Amino acid sequence: MVTEVLKGLNIQPQSVYLDATFGRGGHARAILKELGQKGRLLAMDRDPTAIEAGLMLQREDPRLSLQLGPFSGLYQFCESQNLVGKVAGVLLDLGVSSPQLDNKERGFSFREEGPLDMRMDPTSGFSAAEWINQASEEEISKVLKEYGEERFHKRIARAIIAARSQAPITTTVQLAEIIKKANPAWEKHKHPATRSFQAIRIWVNNELNELSAGLEQGLAVLSPEGRLVVISFHSLEDRIVKQFIQKHERGDDHPRGLPVTFDKLNRKCRRIGRKTKPSDSEIAQNPRARSAVMRVAEKLEETCVFH
Repeated sequence: MVTEVLKGLNIQPQSVYLDATFGRGGHARAILKELGQKGRLLAMDRDPTAIEAGLMLQREDPRLSLQLGPFSGLYQFCESQNLVGKVAGVLLDLGVSSPQLDNKERGFSFREEGPLDMRMDPTSGFSAAEWINQASEEEISKVLKEYGEERFHKRIARAIIAARSQAPITTTVQLAEIIKKANPAWEKHKHPATRSFQAIRIWVNNELNELSAGLEQGLAVLSPEGRLVVISFHSLEDRIVKQFIQKHERGDDHPRGLPVTFDKLNRKCRRIGRKTKPSDSEIAQNPRARSAVMRVAEKLEETCVFH
């Protein structure tokens, strides 16, 4: 959705932008092409391999500045560059990148045998294997239900506990087979382990809390009329983004009947257009984009300060 992202960001050639999910630099390169000599692009990613790829681009284009870290470090990154309140656009492209999925050693995919890791940053935190082999049945069930919206969360959690009592669960295919056998009703065109793997990945990487932090901090670093562009890939993410925009578009909550004028509501942003989905041609070229949803908000005034 590169064209849609550039339109959403409303690129001004001499301004500063932040790509908080560099990945392999697809969006970053497109943004840099639109910038003038005085324009700048800040880029972040919590995956060290993404930053390594970014360093190659940085050597070619000094307008790019890089930072390793999650969304919760976004404000601090901008602060270190003296750019809080001066960023014209922030992009959050959520979920797992294709290079992460395609590298079986990262443990994100249930289709190929690999170590059960799933960490966006393999150098920190606990792996999926570490968690799945020590969590209680109740905790596993709760994670599968809340983060994967898995109907059979109890059955799958029970099966995981039973399997690990025989031998540790250490690989992606091993876990996928356990889930597949425990799932009594497979969804059409969807692997029965899809929801469970999504849930475990979100839990291991603290993704929803990081998303909430990224939205708040992203809005805080924007200049007036700056754009926040978010691409999500499943309903949990999109719901958080939608409710965030609605909340700050509505402004402060006041008791019904209290005489508060519209200009006193402390509204922080406004929605730009409706949600956008990828075109049929893009889905044909990249089937992984089929579930993408893009939302755009514009900051109204200098009222949003992150603490």
